[in-house]
Amino acid sequence: MSTDKPLILFETEGSYPYSGGGVSTWAHILCTELKEKVDFHVLAITGNPYVESRYRLPENIKKIIHVPLWGVDEPSDYYDNDRPFSLQIQRKSKATKQITQTLFKPIFEDFIDCLLNPYSDVQRISDVLYGLWKYFQHFDYKQTLRQPLLWVEFKSAILNYFEDADLHESEEPRVFDLTFGMRWLYHFLMPIAVDVSEDIDVCHATLAGFPALSSIAAKYEYGTPGIVTDHGVYMRERLINVGQADMPFFSKRLLVDLSTLVSRSVYFTADQISPVTTANKAWEKRFEANEENIKPIYNGVNTDVFKPTPKPRQTRDTPTVIAVAQVFPLKDIETMIRSADLVRKEIPGVKFKIYGSLEVDKPYVQKCRKLVEELNLEDTFEFGGFHDQPSMIFNEGDISILTSISEGFPYTVIESMSCGRPVVATDVGGIRDALEGCGILCKPRSPQDIANGVIKLLKDDDLRLEYGRKARERVLLTFKTEISVDAYYESYLDLCSKKRTPLREKVQVESVKNLLEHLESMEPAYV
Repeated sequence: MSTDKPLILFETEGSYPYSGGGVSTWAHILCTELKEKVDFHVLAITGNPYVESRYRLPENIKKIIHVPLWGVDEPSDYYDNDRPFSLQIQRKSKATKQITQTLFKPIFEDFIDCLLNPYSDVQRISDVLYGLWKYFQHFDYKQTLRQPLLWVEFKSAILNYFEDADLHESEEPRVFDLTFGMRWLYHFLMPIAVDVSEDIDVCHATLAGFPALSSIAAKYEYGTPGIVTDHGVYMRERLINVGQADMPFFSKRLLVDLSTLVSRSVYFTADQISPVTTANKAWEKRFEANEENIKPIYNGVNTDVFKPTPKPRQTRDTPTVIAVAQVFPLKDIETMIRSADLVRKEIPGVKFKIYGSLEVDKPYVQKCRKLVEELNLEDTFEFGGFHDQPSMIFNEGDISILTSISEGFPYTVIESMSCGRPVVATDVGGIRDALEGCGILCKPRSPQDIANGVIKLLKDDDLRLEYGRKARERVLLTFKTEISVDAYYESYLDLCSKKRTPLREKVQVESVKNLLEHLESMEPAYV
């Protein structure tokens, strides 16, 4: 550690600082609370380049490396924006067909083999991912991957594999599928070309996915220690999302297998894996995370901000159920709407209000609005959109509700609890860790079970108040911000104190060893 303040590479995807949501809330709290103790560089992966920060960033965030996966003609304009333009031109000029053929194609062949066998030896997979990163530190990403010889190799390897696998005709890829597959590899792997500074003391990934490719590279190149925070388990949510997507079998398999090999490598190279709930450990071990490295750290809430207050005048005389969730399929808002319909039959004057972004999945929002109309719930179910004072939301209601089909350890649950409002939620992820004994757990995708929980709390004032009091007490005892932030700070200090051992010294894959030997023989020309 070069200074008294550790320098952390904080790796995000689709969240901080460009989007809202629970992960962004956690990230902003962590960075802000450590402003006197830790400096951060934020590597933020987004879907497109046209985004703006949703947060007033604390002064200890010294740099943002923005990597948009789509809508960018020259990726290096983003992840290489600190380097002189002349260096980018030099990298393009060096990425010749001959260099691609001799140095990159062998690594690419190994990568495709790993992609088709994502449960093969995890060290081999990690070596290959490091090889890709090392190559792109010297040769241009776009110039290399546009070489036709790589498309030929990709198409041939995939077709040969599926021919040997003797799959059903509907599962075999078409040329159209292969074209999109190669395109997806180009975009999803962009983070692997990002430079990682030797000055970084710890890499901290907010999920075991593509942002953590930098953690893998840093571990190999410099021995930089890494920590992964699992909010929802990345692979669990990837499987859910891909399973619901309308795409051919090959496309689904490609995305799942690519995510699998990356996730396994992230766990393999990480020094600490910190799920936000013990419920995630089973999934992490399934993807071969070392159990000794798994150290859960619960999320924390500011109990001075999220505190009980009386209901405001506009909802004081109305039984009110509050939800805070972005409107997209993982939150299963359709089940919430159907639950509202069932509750209304028992409690005619009930009001459901959901606060959260309506921009994440606009077709799904329209689907939910249509369901509200079909059930004649316009006077019962309200879409409140984004709310700029989240600490005020939960006190509008008597209880809160969460109908997700997958979660980690959601902030909305402990925020509601901190406000003394009991929660009715689906029993997924780590929600049981928070709610057991002071809330109601329900089966996912069960409108009736969820409605029964809502009706029980709205009709039983004594039980509702008792659960609200117990919920607040549990937060004060276990889920305060200081407890969570201190645990991460201690983890940073502990990781910084460890001796660095670069994994590059143990690379076994021949294609990667050949690249390293070639670069070493050409130094300093390739520096």
